[in-house]
Amino acid sequence: MAKILIVGEVHNGELLEATLELVTLARNVGGELSSLVIGSGVAAVAEELSKKGGGKVLLADDAFLENYTVDAYTQVICKAIDAESPDLVLIPNTSSGWDVAGKLAAKLDTGIATDVIRIEEDGGDLVFIRRMFNAKFDARLRLAGSPRIATVQPGACEAFEGTEAGSVEALDVSGLESRTKFVELRQAPAGGHDLTKAEFVISGGRGLQKPENFEQLLKPLVEALGAQMGASRPVVDAGWLPHDYQVGTSGQIVSPKLYIAIGISGAIQHLVGMKNSNYIIAINKDADAPIFEVADLGVVADLFEIVPALTEAAVAAKS
Repeated sequence: MAKILIVGEVHNGELLEATLELVTLARNVGGELSSLVIGSGVAAVAEELSKKGGGKVLLADDAFLENYTVDAYTQVICKAIDAESPDLVLIPNTSSGWDVAGKLAAKLDTGIATDVIRIEEDGGDLVFIRRMFNAKFDARLRLAGSPRIATVQPGACEAFEGTEAGSVEALDVSGLESRTKFVELRQAPAGGHDLTKAEFVISGGRGLQKPENFEQLLKPLVEALGAQMGASRPVVDAGWLPHDYQVGTSGQIVSPKLYIAIGISGAIQHLVGMKNSNYIIAINKDADAPIFEVADLGVVADLFEIVPALTEAAVAAKS
């Protein structure tokens, strides 16, 4: 059984839910569990994690750690690894998580798997599963070295909801140095294309084939239903729509009354961004598309036939 270290993540003084998802994953893998909380003034967060299944929580609390820098956080995680000697280190697959995980793996000269959605035991060894090619395939990876490192997609597991009596221990973080310096935090201005408060969202994916089809095919349906338009990451990456249309872990998290996914296969990053919608309709010609796993209603059909028919029916119903 593996000895596991979870690297917790704190945002604005609160424990990121993805950390509690790592607790669930670690418990499914089995073995001795410890956790690490890094920051300044985060003792209460460490105490919270210790009571929510985090086991023994190492607290790295120092003014030097108030803001994330990859150099300082890598040093702290290495100190925790020296203290706990884990076989496996789990880190949330967030912007800072995948940043520090790569540097950590290089520093320790050990194996790393990113974007992991599951970890399975096979023949006494751990197998790390990640989706590839826009969720068309699942890759099964075995890692060399110790400790093995994995970043785990938020939403891949349910957050741990139990309560347990753990413990908190201070981790010595004296002597930290960093070649990088935190300068400032900039947030996008309020407004723009805000999907978070929309009651109806219709999102298009790469299945629409070209940007003109968002204007000519998807927009009439959006307007007929009084919805707002969203998009998957490949659409935004291709420059078909601005980033503020993107639904997913690196875009907007939405929970409308109705979510319609059109031509979206359903990479886990997108599913996390819309899985809390009250009712989900998916239209895709691929019957094996992962989007159907979360859909309340799935339509396996050519969107270029279905969408115009839906638009016509919606217009007729309103008139």
